[in-house]
Amino acid sequence: MAAEPVDPVESSTPGTVRPGGRTARVRAAVLRAAEDALVEHGFGGLDLGDIAQRAEVGRTTVYRRWGSTTALVADLLADMAEQSLPRTRSGTLTEDLRANARLVQRTLADHRQGALFRAVIVAANGDPGTAEALQLFYRRRVEEWAPCVTEAVERGELPPDTDPLEVIRAVSAPLYYRMLTTAEPLDEPAADRAAAAAEAAARAGAYRREGD
Repeated sequence: MAAEPVDPVESSTPGTVRPGGRTARVRAAVLRAAEDALVEHGFGGLDLGDIAQRAEVGRTTVYRRWGSTTALVADLLADMAEQSLPRTRSGTLTEDLRANARLVQRTLADHRQGALFRAVIVAANGDPGTAEALQLFYRRRVEEWAPCVTEAVERGELPPDTDPLEVIRAVSAPLYYRMLTTAEPLDEPAADRAAAAAEAAARAGAYRREGD
């Protein structure tokens, strides 16, 4: 029986990242393997040993660095947040919200990414650690795009007490709902409608902060 491959590990803390070199390559390979396993089998089918084999790295490396499938999924979501495209700056609320909606739409409509998100969302319903990681991922993405709403308020396009986070959440919510509950195509017109609806509601004061 062949000996198990051995990889240097720079951090024994699950999900901790030190960029560059062998460690970065190992992390990239393991996260890619985790994506493949999630798409193929869902969260319930994740196994660290299988992922190590897929990534062609040592089991010891995977177990020492991540320790559990929950920690691995958390690191995967952190990596996805890091790799996500930054928000656009068009100078108008309409174009900014449309760009956000189309980015979400392209991600969810992608065969691989859509399946990955569905698997993680299902897992989050029954696993607190995965739920926490998913919440952190979305908080990062919403906070990335929230300044476009703040800037619209400063330009006088929206009421001064508009909650930027709520507006950005309102853009993507219909797209996730469509992905999870219907067989209808998740296309650009659907994204544009979601953006337009969120903008209209924001202009009407639907997302004003309570008490302001």
